[in-house]
Amino acid sequence: MTTFPAGFLWGTATAAYQIEGAVDEDGRGPSVWDTFSATPGKVMNGDTGAVAADHYHRYREDVALMRELGVGAYRFSIAWPRVVPTGSGPVNPAGLDFYDRLVDELCAAGIAPAATLYHWDTPQPLEDAGGWLNRDTAYRFAEYATAVGERLGDRVRMWMPLNEPMVVTLFGYAIGGHAPGRSLLLDALPVAHHQLLAHGLATRALRAAGATNIGIANHHLPIWPASDDEADVTAAGAYDALVNGLFADPVLLGRYPDEELAGAMPGPVADDLKIINSPLDWYGINYYQPTKVGAPTGAAPPTVDGVELPQGLPFDFQFIQGYPLTGFGWVVVPDGLRQVLTHFRDRYGDALPPVYVTENGCAYDDRPDEHGKIADTARIEYLDGHLKAVRAAIDEGVDVRGYFVWSLMDNFEWSVGYSQRFGLVHIDYDTQRRTPKDSYFWYRDLIRAQE
Repeated sequence: MTTFPAGFLWGTATAAYQIEGAVDEDGRGPSVWDTFSATPGKVMNGDTGAVAADHYHRYREDVALMRELGVGAYRFSIAWPRVVPTGSGPVNPAGLDFYDRLVDELCAAGIAPAATLYHWDTPQPLEDAGGWLNRDTAYRFAEYATAVGERLGDRVRMWMPLNEPMVVTLFGYAIGGHAPGRSLLLDALPVAHHQLLAHGLATRALRAAGATNIGIANHHLPIWPASDDEADVTAAGAYDALVNGLFADPVLLGRYPDEELAGAMPGPVADDLKIINSPLDWYGINYYQPTKVGAPTGAAPPTVDGVELPQGLPFDFQFIQGYPLTGFGWVVVPDGLRQVLTHFRDRYGDALPPVYVTENGCAYDDRPDEHGKIADTARIEYLDGHLKAVRAAIDEGVDVRGYFVWSLMDNFEWSVGYSQRFGLVHIDYDTQRRTPKDSYFWYRDLIRAQE
């Protein structure tokens, strides 16, 4: 069994819209995901997060599962429309009360609360006013961060203003596969800038409210050129700048990866970058799989997570062969995580604070057998391989401080609804019964073995 340095933080993670349900209760306002999932044809099988895993009512049961699991931290997200129903203006006390109760329950269980302020659920009224294309949204986000920081800052032990702004930019605004469903291609680049500005403003707002230990949870992946041909290498480099450097360089270095991207950004970019580059206590990396990219060939566009890509992109995506696949069809490449971690050490050097793997996990079609047992051997192998990759990165000098499994429980998986199961805990959506899978017990035993 792989061992880790003393003090290594073991955690698990979820997101509000994916598990909470209760979308119409206690003053919560509508989010873009309520609107998107209610639009016919946008989400597989017409699924929505209206009930999800009913965590809003069952959080105590879920915290008890985490206590038995033995995790030191729980990464959850706070629903912006639950706290500020219209995205701006008055705070909803009942919304904050829920997270107050959740945080207290976690603290009583000896689990450090790790809060994400934005996991893609923009309040619908803000989207109606332009969403992340509108600079004003960043300032409304900072106000929301202040309200949450003032209420929970004395007990939350890790803060992430943003989760995966790359995914919101690419899937939400560039190709339309996620909420709010816009298809703007490169005209979506201001979305990236405004989210990063929101992150910087929220970081400052949280510190002013007395919160400490602030980072970000960014999605990163190795980009493999399709060949050694110069055109393929150039295309891969361009895509790497667009999905990796675009979201890390401004935060860690205070600049965009190239002048072309910087020139596409709105507003007083140089002044904004000083805010975006506000110092962080740590940096979070979410990893799932690498991507192989080549020069455009004019072939029919592929799909990414079920979303068809448009013609005319400056690169082609190619299937990576020779590796197993998850149930979602994602390639299983544990060493890709080591590659990302060592790349960050090499690229950012002293500008890189301590690192946490803030998401890593896999979906398989897990079902109980006739005895109620869920033998998800493939997930155990996946997690074991990726943790060995983290250990290898540590041995190569990367300062990795912790690891969060995605996800604690099966949940609403965005545009593919309930068709994919990422959880350590199985959810029967008809009864809301929670059943720990074999991977849950494997992870529990791994954590205990570190003590």
